[in-house]
Amino acid sequence: MLSFKAGTGSIGKNIAIFNLVRYRYADRPSPFGGVKSQKSKVKTVLHAIENRYKLPSKLSTSVTCVLLLLTTACSQGETKSAQSIQGINTNSAVAASNNISTLRIGYVGSVEPTGPLGWAKKKGILDHELQKLGFKNITFARFPNGPDLNEALVAGQLDVGSLGDTPAIVLRARGVETRLLRITQFNTTAWLVAKKNGPRSLAELKGQKIATQKGSYMHRYLLGLLAEAKIDKDVKVVHLMTTEAKAALERGDVAAYATSSDLGPFLKSQGFPVIDSSANHKGLSGTSLVVATESFLAKQPDFPHKFNAILTEATKDLIANSEEYYQYHAQTTKYPIDIIKVSFPLQQVSEEPLPAEGVKLLEGTKNFLVSQGLAKSNFKLTDWVVNKQQR
Repeated sequence: MLSFKAGTGSIGKNIAIFNLVRYRYADRPSPFGGVKSQKSKVKTVLHAIENRYKLPSKLSTSVTCVLLLLTTACSQGETKSAQSIQGINTNSAVAASNNISTLRIGYVGSVEPTGPLGWAKKKGILDHELQKLGFKNITFARFPNGPDLNEALVAGQLDVGSLGDTPAIVLRARGVETRLLRITQFNTTAWLVAKKNGPRSLAELKGQKIATQKGSYMHRYLLGLLAEAKIDKDVKVVHLMTTEAKAALERGDVAAYATSSDLGPFLKSQGFPVIDSSANHKGLSGTSLVVATESFLAKQPDFPHKFNAILTEATKDLIANSEEYYQYHAQTTKYPIDIIKVSFPLQQVSEEPLPAEGVKLLEGTKNFLVSQGLAKSNFKLTDWVVNKQQR
């Protein structure tokens, strides 16, 4: 039985308050996995909450203590660092037990997953086939970015994760035991979009502030682009979620934003100038991956083969019924269908679990992250991929 739960009510609001403060006002954990000091400024926390939620200026001692405990807890280690609000709110659906009859899947993106995984869910292929493996329930948890999904994997709250290459590689490089099951999309385009009446070239970005969603494939693209242009020391790169990008560009808070395959062409259609895209550079586009924890696979050794068969079937159906799929993708992401066709061309999906072009791109991304010190250690992709017998 498929299910998707998003948190509501007072618990969800409390989590939202805490995450708002921790993300915007406290020292954030690094999106590449290294947790910075979170010795927290409780006064700042209280002030932020009071302003955002119009609370009385003098909170009770008990509330203050709770905030202090929460903040301290968040500094204790990587497994307790920032998860997405959506991910935390699905604890009842994804975290409670090791019951092997429940498959817990996390994904980055919209209200529903897209691509082959989303299509398998939409068409009922996933539910029907996984029931044959003994899974009575399949739960989905949505995360706003890969680093947050990573922490849910580390905490044992997920069995399978669908996310971008950069956070998946960084997690593996930290020594976290995951296995690569599939490349679901490759050559995913990242875009560098400027504010209106702002810079029109890379050279004009010198001395400017550029934002992106750190820890994402767009971040890796931006770092590679700036290095290629030899201006990486001349600009300031700051973290900003994609949901806030348009407003930040409109206000002029940043000179440019490195964004995703769908938001980029959408902003272009809204009159924001495009400075560059990863399509203009060899090796700077992204890949989307599916990984699973080794602890889960130890209990389900046949899972990779069966799961890949499901996604291959879904990919074939997606390609054969592309107009129907594009309608679903557009409805899910709320972007116009012409934008979706630009951001998700059918050439970027393969019926093969590990298309050669995608593997080559993934290897280049890994090597870049290691060379920049963003991935803690190097590893062989062949050691990460599930063995051929499992595939």
